[in-house]
Amino acid sequence: MATYDHYKSIPALPAKITKKKKKPKMVAVVDEDNCTGCQVCVPFCPVDCIQPVPGHKYNIPIPPVQIRFNECIGCQICARVCTQLTWDAIDMLPTAQFEAQYKIELSDDIEPAYGKTKS
Repeated sequence: MATYDHYKSIPALPAKITKKKKKPKMVAVVDEDNCTGCQVCVPFCPVDCIQPVPGHKYNIPIPPVQIRFNECIGCQICARVCTQLTWDAIDMLPTAQFEAQYKIELSDDIEPAYGKTKS
């Protein structure tokens, strides 16, 4: 067994950053209470929609990351990378469940980045 066989299932870094073209079937959601803030997932995101939570929210030295939901393409790469390389703080939710649970409406567009609040 080679020394690094456990890394074979880790996806390659994206060759270029792209943009969402349609509303995804699934959305990545970070469990901010479980995220260590290591940011290992950030360079793997093919649409660059992961960023640290603003420092003032928790007032801690290393804040967790968050997903700009309306930019997420549901590729699941961040969840796989988090699970295999670090901690397992990112879940994938079906879009309909995400919208009902968080009362946020996503669209085919990337604006606004965090979706529209449902009334």
